[in-house]
Amino acid sequence: MARTLSLPSKSKKTAPKKVVGPAASKVAAKKPAKPVKKAPAKVVSKIVVKKPVTTKALAKKSVAVRATQPTATAKAAAPSKVTSSDFSKSPFNASLKPAQKVGFLREMLRIRRFEQQALKYYNQGIMGGFLHLYNGQESVAAGTASLMNGHDEIITAYRDHGHALAVGMGMNECMAELFGKGTGCSKGKGGSMHFFAPDKHYWGGHGIVAGQTPLGLGLAFAIKYKKINGCAVAFLGDGAVNQGVFSECLNMAALWDLPIVYVIENNGYSMGTSLERSSAVNGSLAKRAEGFCVEWATCGGFDLYELRANLGAAMERARKESKPMVLEVSTYRYYGHSVADANAKKYRAPEEIERYKVDYDPITLWQNQLLKEKVVTQAQIEKIDAEAKAEAAAAAEFGIASPWPTEESIFEDIYHEVDHKTEAGQTGRFFFSE
Repeated sequence: MARTLSLPSKSKKTAPKKVVGPAASKVAAKKPAKPVKKAPAKVVSKIVVKKPVTTKALAKKSVAVRATQPTATAKAAAPSKVTSSDFSKSPFNASLKPAQKVGFLREMLRIRRFEQQALKYYNQGIMGGFLHLYNGQESVAAGTASLMNGHDEIITAYRDHGHALAVGMGMNECMAELFGKGTGCSKGKGGSMHFFAPDKHYWGGHGIVAGQTPLGLGLAFAIKYKKINGCAVAFLGDGAVNQGVFSECLNMAALWDLPIVYVIENNGYSMGTSLERSSAVNGSLAKRAEGFCVEWATCGGFDLYELRANLGAAMERARKESKPMVLEVSTYRYYGHSVADANAKKYRAPEEIERYKVDYDPITLWQNQLLKEKVVTQAQIEKIDAEAKAEAAAAAEFGIASPWPTEESIFEDIYHEVDHKTEAGQTGRFFFSE
């Protein structure tokens, strides 16, 4: 059940402010001099909040449980006991057809197999640049894309392959981009961190930490300005929350009542530093939104039903009320910050990584859920997986066989005026070599 808190004000003259979110941590919990009765704040969605459990405590238990929120003491999001059936009856899940549920599985498997294929060629030295893999977080991208209404816009950071495939980008154009080929989605100029498909309402991945957060704010501003029935969803990692520009975005979003949902994909380790060492956390990272009068909530990202129930409510609120919100999603990445992260298995225990792979893998959990509902058979799952593997292998062959960008293309896609031969593009000086 969601928990609504009325936090005591520090000043006797100021009325206490209502906050929607998880229970306050022990650090923040202080008894007021006199209890003040207040009507409960409006609950956006049903958020299940459990008492945080540290990773060490989790290791002592024989039965693993699923995560709903990060903790200040654990090095990784500590799972708490939540079942898919708790969220299957949500308005955003109850009307799902069997074909849609199977479609979600197909998308998650496509993302997983794409990433594995990319890793194979990167390790062989055939693929260069950076490579930020999404293995373990597939449910977040697939769940978000499934909630878009055709007018929503999404933007993300450099771990962008999963989001790209989920919104409908083809494996061929994405894989070719990883190989730096001219047939890539960014014509070989962007690489792993810069997939783009504005025609699919996907405004790409961005290599600058938190650099996408103000751009997402701009998308939300445009949606409101043009009176479009949609919202913007901007993804960022737990490390990006510490960037000052994100705080600026929250302030502006609150001032202008912009329809944006900031989704923190909290995988616990930023670029390689655990949450407890990199951030001052008081219950959750999302709670910082309180300082800007922005509502916030937390949820687990391992269970697709749970993710859709919470994010769906946040997106619907943004569309209808034109209000911002911060949603922190607990998730976990199996590999390092990037493939070049040499210390990926040093700043976290190998046993921890294995535990998440075995007990909290979003694809395995969803497969088991669909088997339980008798929506799919094991044979059908194997067939879908085989198709995903074949598609990813074919995409890799396409990328390898594709031509490199031409030398002339270095001057393209820099200035809109030049590419589209506008009047300004014909009269102004744009290149120093001219």
